[in-house]
Amino acid sequence: MMYKLIKITVSSVLVSVFLFGGSQFVCSRTFVSTDTVNVAAFGLLPDTRENATPFVQKALKACEGKTNVTLVFPKGRYDFWPQHCVERFYPESNTTNKGLKRLAVLIDKMDGLTVDGCGSDFVFHDRMQPFTVDSSRNIMICNLTIDWDIPLTAQAVVLQAADDYVDLGINMYESPCHIENGRLVFTGEGWKSPWGGTMEFDRDTRIVVPQTGDQGSLRYEGEYRAEELERGVVRVHARFTRKPAVGNLLVLRHSERDHAGVFVVDSRNVRIENMDMYHNCGLGILSQYSEDLTFRHVNCVPNEKKGRILAGHDDGFHYSNCKGDIVVENCIFHALMDDPINVHGTAIRVMEKRDDYTLRCRFMHEQSAGMIWARAGETVGFIKGETMQTIARGTVKSYDRVGDYLFDITFDEPVPKEIVFKDALENLTWTCNVLIRDSHFKSCRARGVLISTPGKVRIENNIFESSGSAILIAGDANFWFETGAVKDVLITKNVFRAPCMTSMYQFCEGVISIYPEIPGITAKTPAFHSNIRITDNEFHLFDYPVLYALSVENIEFSGNRLIRSHDFEQFHRRKDGLTFEACRKVTVRDNTSEGDILGKTIRLVRMPRKECRADRNVFIFAK
Repeated sequence: MMYKLIKITVSSVLVSVFLFGGSQFVCSRTFVSTDTVNVAAFGLLPDTRENATPFVQKALKACEGKTNVTLVFPKGRYDFWPQHCVERFYPESNTTNKGLKRLAVLIDKMDGLTVDGCGSDFVFHDRMQPFTVDSSRNIMICNLTIDWDIPLTAQAVVLQAADDYVDLGINMYESPCHIENGRLVFTGEGWKSPWGGTMEFDRDTRIVVPQTGDQGSLRYEGEYRAEELERGVVRVHARFTRKPAVGNLLVLRHSERDHAGVFVVDSRNVRIENMDMYHNCGLGILSQYSEDLTFRHVNCVPNEKKGRILAGHDDGFHYSNCKGDIVVENCIFHALMDDPINVHGTAIRVMEKRDDYTLRCRFMHEQSAGMIWARAGETVGFIKGETMQTIARGTVKSYDRVGDYLFDITFDEPVPKEIVFKDALENLTWTCNVLIRDSHFKSCRARGVLISTPGKVRIENNIFESSGSAILIAGDANFWFETGAVKDVLITKNVFRAPCMTSMYQFCEGVISIYPEIPGITAKTPAFHSNIRITDNEFHLFDYPVLYALSVENIEFSGNRLIRSHDFEQFHRRKDGLTFEACRKVTVRDNTSEGDILGKTIRLVRMPRKECRADRNVFIFAK
């Protein structure tokens, strides 16, 4: 298709506007001038199904050494196959790391590069990582879509559902499968993977069917047996205790999360704009040990043109040990198989004290092993594992890797005498500020936003329809080892619609759930989190629990509008609207209600009444 490039210089800002048959894609860059490299100059043409990988490598090579260069893809479809991929080992956070990663587009040690897809569709094959940004800065990726012809999850429509069998209609073109020893196995381009889990979406509303979630929509006793009735129709035999509704859509989960869609590591000032990420092999965009990241108009959603409900294999945006400013604006998330946004650090366990200045430590989660956890000069917090209290700070002098899981850290100062085996460390240098606004969190598996960072956090003007809690503020050094006590959080001007909390997942105790894992918590334990304001939001509530807060000092729930919804049946065990446990300095005021709100009580647990100031506009204290 013909295209033309219009360059408009306004002051020091260059704006490139690509026009394609009425469609317009804008990619703004604060660069004074730019060189342009066109992939067509290297023999790569769109819509040929030819492997784009080697051509793009040549084009990237031509970009090296240039200042503020744009790599342009004329609009069309580009196919990326694993042949000729660069292969590297990366220990990617929250990812299965069993071998080399196949890298389709590797941006390595570059400064001032823009990759502009001009509205193109990037289609990937087999297990691979579409974009990798390594040790680079001032990088922009914009105006493209990411998808797979044969995705790494599958979907089906429920054709029949009886007590002892369920018939599934499967698109065998995009999700080839067969039966092995009575089990359903999916096959792709170079891989095969057994069916392992199911999420059920309502055929009309496209939300996760209420009260399914991790409990499963296909619940059965004992084992199942599958048989192929005809091409594209599979019958699953079992003693069902719950079966899906005829006509509903199932996401059939299988395969490992072994590559991210976009992996950003050891990089700074990376921006992604105007990108639809329809699918990936694992986490959507994984940012790790990187600084100042901005994602605008990036959508992790199903490819509706292909009739899909499946979207990303796991999380949407995952930020692990990042610093600087994280900005997410005008993004949409739907039908992901894990949380849309997760921001956290990585806690490590103290194994032994080698001397007064040195600790031997261990990665406790296998999907963290191998990362470089600290560098000389960085600040580390010493955490008591039982109470999750940070008792001191230290400065790293050296970091010495012993193996994938073990390493030694030597500090400039003596290690506190109180730190012993099973205590933990947190890297306080790699913590970030977070702004999430004007985004839409539609129904996905699990929660909406997970936040564990001591930086400044603002979550504002979003719409939440998550099937679990809309916002989870956790933090732990005992189970997931995703630490980070929050110190300054404002949740304001958001709309929490009725689908929130329609299914149960871990840590979901309210539409907003503040749930750090503190094994030895008592009424006297100092608060883990602090300074959380939940103000001027709108909650549409079909059930009781609105907010659950554990171990917070200075938390405010004010100026919120609570509206009764009758869209779903109530089922939660919590029968209070607001629950505060082991909290201090709680304020509840100036809230309003419409309709017969169920949760009009405040429940205080392991804390005295004097720690909660509340007016009687909506809430009264539970007896």
